[in-house]
Amino acid sequence: MGLLQNLREVFGKMKRSQPTPKFCPRCGSSEIQLSSRFDLWLFPEQYVCLKCGYKGPVVLELEKEEEKEKPSRESPSATVS
Repeated sequence: MGLLQNLREVFGKMKRSQPTPKFCPRCGSSEIQLSSRFDLWLFPEQYVCLKCGYKGPVVLELEKEEEKEKPSRESPSATVS
């Protein structure tokens, strides 16, 4: 049952997640787009950087880290006598 629950979580996150920002691996610019409207449909994806002219299948993606339950920081109570 654990495997089924894990799959459910993965598919749930995929459904709700926003597209991740993509950056050029050469210059780091976020001005990057698919080279043609047929990419991901007929052909493998190829990205083009509008800033430096890079063209290729590799891009950098920025993913948000999941917020884990942080331990609460309770300040020690000072007792005055």
